[in-house]
Amino acid sequence: MREKIKKVTKIFKLIFGYGIMIVLFAGGLTFFGYVAAMIIGGETATNICTWIYKSFIPVIVYASTVLILFGLVTMYLAGEKALTPEKKNAQTEGEK
Repeated sequence: MREKIKKVTKIFKLIFGYGIMIVLFAGGLTFFGYVAAMIIGGETATNICTWIYKSFIPVIVYASTVLILFGLVTMYLAGEKALTPEKKNAQTEGEK
């Protein structure tokens, strides 16, 4: 049973990693949309910025939220503890 969970978490981590990478890339592309709108100007620029803000960004936000939840479930299944100090790490930082 434990081996199946390890295989599943490995696949889930892969999906999480690529998904977050795609969402971050898509979020970065919005910058170029705004730059293009600034260069074009006029009513077309307004339409581009409105489309990016009302249609594209909400999809990115929802996708990243779902992927983060997916990543947290993956960490729970794998038994990982993030952002918790370990005794070993505290000693290396001078806290003895």
